[in-house]
Amino acid sequence: MGSRLTEEQSGFVAAIRDFAKRECGSREQRDALTSGGREAHNPELYGRLAGLGWLGVCLPEAYGGAGGGLADACLFLEETSYGMVPAGGFITTVIAAKAYEKFGTGEQRRTVLSGVVRGEVLSIAMSEPGAGSDVGALRCRARREADGTWVVDGQKTWISNAHCAEHILLVARTGEDKHGGLTMFHLPARTPGVEIQRIDTMGGREVNDVFLSGVRLPADAVVGHVDDGWRQLMAGLNHERLFLASNMLGLARRAFDDTVGYVREREQFGRPVGSFQALRHRIADLATEIECARLLVREVALDCDARPDKLFPREASMAKLKATETAKRAALEGMQMMGGYGYTTEFDMERHLRAAVVSTVYGGTSEIQRDVIGKSYGL
Repeated sequence: MGSRLTEEQSGFVAAIRDFAKRECGSREQRDALTSGGREAHNPELYGRLAGLGWLGVCLPEAYGGAGGGLADACLFLEETSYGMVPAGGFITTVIAAKAYEKFGTGEQRRTVLSGVVRGEVLSIAMSEPGAGSDVGALRCRARREADGTWVVDGQKTWISNAHCAEHILLVARTGEDKHGGLTMFHLPARTPGVEIQRIDTMGGREVNDVFLSGVRLPADAVVGHVDDGWRQLMAGLNHERLFLASNMLGLARRAFDDTVGYVREREQFGRPVGSFQALRHRIADLATEIECARLLVREVALDCDARPDKLFPREASMAKLKATETAKRAALEGMQMMGGYGYTTEFDMERHLRAAVVSTVYGGTSEIQRDVIGKSYGL
């Protein structure tokens, strides 16, 4: 199928790039929008993206979306990441939105998907203190009352964007079977009994602890079917990994371009440092790796759009593994080639590195991706 863009997609990419350059093209603009790099999401700017109709890029037209495919959402994630647009809420939003689109009731889809198009943020709560890569070990429990309502108790952790979300897609235990006893729930973030505490990390303030104490949910809060959450999660993990890969592809490109711009200008021994073979070859290797990642990510996205009922676990894991590891390498190499300047907060490279390193952990670690890929070959 190739990876060439349609005329419409090319125009979409050009519009995003123009927006990014205009709204956050300078370091001063980005600092003002992100509290000096501590916040990944700016609600006001996000609202302007909604006004342009971009947040519903891959959602059905019936809910106000543009009716595009996964490839279009991937382009949006890649270009906003490259342009350093503080729209961090979008990635969890689009991941959760696709789950609502596939498994939600008519009312849930109308409420949630229409809200996404207007600029509402979604979060998804799976991980717990004792359940990270092993999602089936989660203990947060939802018990059904005699009247059909649900009462939820437990703790979630590392929950991205819960602090700015209107709705949380919650995964809780409803049965004793490790994988067959999980259920998805629609949880408005401001429901009584929900407490959200932000976690400070070296990448800023993006993740949260979510405490649930006696949280009461109506019978129709179930997303999909009771005890079917594991299968539903597996159906969505490939989209999640593809979206994360696209986000990191954009970061890898940005780190690379920042590095090239620096080594062209920085002089030592009477010549630009990029003209030395040692650095020139490193640039060549990075450029090749990024292009490989780009082709892989876009090809998987196109395949997913062409065959929406087919899961692509091997390919999605390959895309996530390749793009995140490449982004981490691009940022590390960039810091090395920039010398001490790459380590200073005056330049963006240290931000690129902080964002890239954690990408090989969330959404399934690189080790988990390799395990998925290996098992797909019967190993």
